[in-house]
Amino acid sequence: MTNESMMTTPLYFILLLLAPVFNQEHNLYLSKGGESLSTIVLADHAHPLEKKAAYELQSYLQKIGKVAIPVGTKNEDQVNIFVRQNPTIEPHQVAYYTQEGDLYIEGGSAKSTHYAVYTFLERVLGCRFYTPTVEKIPGLESIAIPRDLNYRYTPDITTRTVHSRLFYENPDFADKQKVTYEAFPNYVPVARVHTFHRLMPADQFYDTNPEYYALRNGKRLTTQLCLTNEDVYEIVRDSVASQLARYPEAAVISVSQDDNTQYCQCDRCEAIHQREGSPAGSMIAFVNRLADEFPDKQISTLAYQYTRKAPQYLKPRDNVLITLCSIECDRSAPIDEQCTDFSADLKEWSAISDNIRIWDYTTQFTNFLAPFPNLHTLKPNLELFRDNHAKWVFEQHSNQPSELFELRSYLTARLLWEPDADAHAIMVDFLNGYYEAAAPLVEAYISTVHEALRADSTFFLFLYGDPSQGFNSFLSKERLATYDSLYDAAALAVAGQEALAHRVDVARLSVDYALLEFAKRDLRAAVDHERVTERLARFQKTCQQANITAMNEMRYTVSEYVESYERTIERTQLDNLAQGKKVELLTQPKKYAKEDPQTLTDGALGGGSFFANWLGFEGNHLEAVIDLEQPTEFNHISTAFLQVTNHLVFFPDTVTYYASMDGEKYTLITELDNQSPLTKASKINDIQYFDHQTPTLEARYIKVVAKSPLVAPEWHHGSGLPAWIFIDEVMVGR
Repeated sequence: MTNESMMTTPLYFILLLLAPVFNQEHNLYLSKGGESLSTIVLADHAHPLEKKAAYELQSYLQKIGKVAIPVGTKNEDQVNIFVRQNPTIEPHQVAYYTQEGDLYIEGGSAKSTHYAVYTFLERVLGCRFYTPTVEKIPGLESIAIPRDLNYRYTPDITTRTVHSRLFYENPDFADKQKVTYEAFPNYVPVARVHTFHRLMPADQFYDTNPEYYALRNGKRLTTQLCLTNEDVYEIVRDSVASQLARYPEAAVISVSQDDNTQYCQCDRCEAIHQREGSPAGSMIAFVNRLADEFPDKQISTLAYQYTRKAPQYLKPRDNVLITLCSIECDRSAPIDEQCTDFSADLKEWSAISDNIRIWDYTTQFTNFLAPFPNLHTLKPNLELFRDNHAKWVFEQHSNQPSELFELRSYLTARLLWEPDADAHAIMVDFLNGYYEAAAPLVEAYISTVHEALRADSTFFLFLYGDPSQGFNSFLSKERLATYDSLYDAAALAVAGQEALAHRVDVARLSVDYALLEFAKRDLRAAVDHERVTERLARFQKTCQQANITAMNEMRYTVSEYVESYERTIERTQLDNLAQGKKVELLTQPKKYAKEDPQTLTDGALGGGSFFANWLGFEGNHLEAVIDLEQPTEFNHISTAFLQVTNHLVFFPDTVTYYASMDGEKYTLITELDNQSPLTKASKINDIQYFDHQTPTLEARYIKVVAKSPLVAPEWHHGSGLPAWIFIDEVMVGR
């Protein structure tokens, strides 16, 4: 090229030609053309985690550049990559920077050094660690880094936990996402949460000393402890001392209420509650004494349900860890917008303690696989926690797979590490890396279902809800069809690619589940039974292939769900003479199914959750009469009842059927006993059918009487509280 032509060449083109020269001047090369130009340097007495970090770096650099960079001593002729702890920086800080032609990757602790390596691999070299088995590692002919690197970051949330088996079962993946391997790191393993019954078992003390336990309505119950009884304090103190001696490596022990709201209301306890404006008063007074006795340990307690409001005058000791729980909150919007009571309580606690642990919830525990559009709330919620002294955050995901499980686990971990990060950018990056060609369609589903929820400002997205609550909202028939078509298109986009097709099938489980539940509203009249059966089969197959076994936290399995659904389909094929017939209730239902008597004959069949198609009776027996409109012959009668023991939903003790021609005089058909009496070992979530075959009878009226246990048994966490019975479809056949 002549000087003249150079003079007439556009400036941007000259800069483009010179770019490689500038890049070489501003880059350090760790390798070039498959040749190592660097050495990874470890200190002589490096911590095992530092060594692991160095060899992890070596492994990934080899994957990136197809070059073996040695781990050894400093080499003056090459770029030295120092992987080390730096005691001069904060323990949780990660850093990487260049200095005098060398690269330093450091952490304020051995663990942070490990995190620093993964941070460098992600931010500088573009590695992505999406799941334990799906990573995106760039392939480079030469590995070059800028000469002026200088990155330092200290996370505000220093103990980060996502309750996901992806992390618990894969510690290396947990390290890559900088979260813990377990739900309660550093805790005494047998005293993590809800520990009153462990520290002071009722079967050892209640019979001889009922005054040790909660006074409720004039009766001592084993539900909670009496925290103003001096003997209780001494017994718990000795139990704490024993457990700390048994687990000397543990730094934290939980002294916390059991999982119910039946706290002590004796005069001494109530005096503290009144003075402090909260039952948290007696709790903090109690654990403060323990904290004084064990000053080198942390005493963890709960600000949960009845103790969530902070005391007015008492302040937790510096070694008391306050675990604040957001279980009641509406998940349709950020906590600071939609759950202002919790937000106010958090701010009150943060005003009296710098030692706050958050127990947050991110999925629907009654229906793991249901659509749960709350991804937009994760970032603002974590920012709220961070801004109110939460150094320790436990995000209670489902542990077992739930809707978009891999994305939720990944996004939550990333935001725990950096709450100010761009959540949407993280999500899009994950979708592109994990679903590839199907990513835009999965993203379209996510945005569409979230927009549909936001359009309904009255909808309460609850942790213990049910898809049926959304059938007139974000899960309407039309919207479900839209979501289904998006997943059809996503499946088509990756057709023939087995791994990607499987990921799409797993992602669409939530829509399949919602559609299956929607179909229960009128399975008898469903136009396409075959389509429902095919969807159920696909749902079951995908769950089996993905090792998904749990439907909810009550240990209700996928197999049980499928079996129950198949039985539901069978029941709808029966000629139910009672369907659509008028129902008169002689006892009063409460709250659920709009208290509508016609729930019992509407053809919509209930599933494993009491939110859908079940009529509930609290502390009350059931008595209902079905008018068949004319004398009718029948030889079979059946009614379904639900059990969800942790929510005080039990089977009736007996179900009795009567027949009448005139609605005045009734004749006994049969009395059926509960075939699964309630015990501590009872299935948490179950359905029982009270079926009876009889010689052909004729009647116009059928009366159903179900005897409720009325109250929870003494051994149950709801001891003394009203028990529920839930009934669905009365079926009369011949």
